[in-house]
Amino acid sequence: MLSATISLKNSALESDLSGIHRSVMTMEVMNFLRPEEGGIYLDATAGMGGHCEAILQRNPSIRKLVAMDWDQDALDIARERLRAFGNKVRFYQANFKDMELVLAEESEKGFNGILMDLGLSSFQLDHSGRGFSFQRDEPLDMRMDRSITVMASDMVNNLPQERLEELIRLYGEERWAKKISRAIVERRRERPVLTTGELSEIVTSAIPRRFHPRKIHPATRTFQAIRIAINREFENLTQALEKAAQCLLPGGTLVVISFHSLEDRIVKHQLKKNGLLEVLTKKPVTPQPGEILSNPRARSAKLRAATRITT
Repeated sequence: MLSATISLKNSALESDLSGIHRSVMTMEVMNFLRPEEGGIYLDATAGMGGHCEAILQRNPSIRKLVAMDWDQDALDIARERLRAFGNKVRFYQANFKDMELVLAEESEKGFNGILMDLGLSSFQLDHSGRGFSFQRDEPLDMRMDRSITVMASDMVNNLPQERLEELIRLYGEERWAKKISRAIVERRRERPVLTTGELSEIVTSAIPRRFHPRKIHPATRTFQAIRIAINREFENLTQALEKAAQCLLPGGTLVVISFHSLEDRIVKHQLKKNGLLEVLTKKPVTPQPGEILSNPRARSAKLRAATRITT
């Protein structure tokens, strides 16, 4: 049985964090979901609860909102943020690939709408202390769910060079994967690579300075690749998209926001090939210039939507 209860750790901190977090493309999400009176909706990646709050404010007469996230710490913040909505909101700490178990736990036949925002939250990047960002020197963890036994440091310090190179090239689309993996192996012969600062320095030094990207940090793609591999993000996403089609009621809408080309490619392919879905977005919807200006983290967001066919 999945647990629908969670404990709060630091309400003051959680309140502060929920206040500064900005959910991406909220207006566009609402335009596709169109929350209806008496409907039941699932935010399968609730994070800090920003989109959940927007759904509830858009139509307070919905029957139920299920807030689901793999990250217990982020879900704690969401629960505090949504406290005013009372029992209308149900919380589950679970991976979105298991949404059919949540549906069964709630004794429902299906959802009128499902949202999947695949981006990292501001909390995970700036406050989790789990090494999702290279901006601070933190333990090299990167686990969305702390119950996962393998951390990023385990992968960096134990995988063969060829496997590291493969992961960095595949999941990070990094042209310098061979040099980076070789540099990691050379460093770990001296001492284990245990922090984000160490890994960032190794990657940055491995890429010739004249080839450093202009718009992103040199370590961005490597960090992305390791995070994806640790959390099995692409495998989980593929399964979650299949489950979402099955968990929607006829006429229900699925909205997915991705943040890099590999994710978007998976979403596009899975929506198109699923016989239960009719795609609503021929091309991905992108943020308005004003949103990108006020929230630079939204710049790479792409939204795709589909509806469950009624026949």
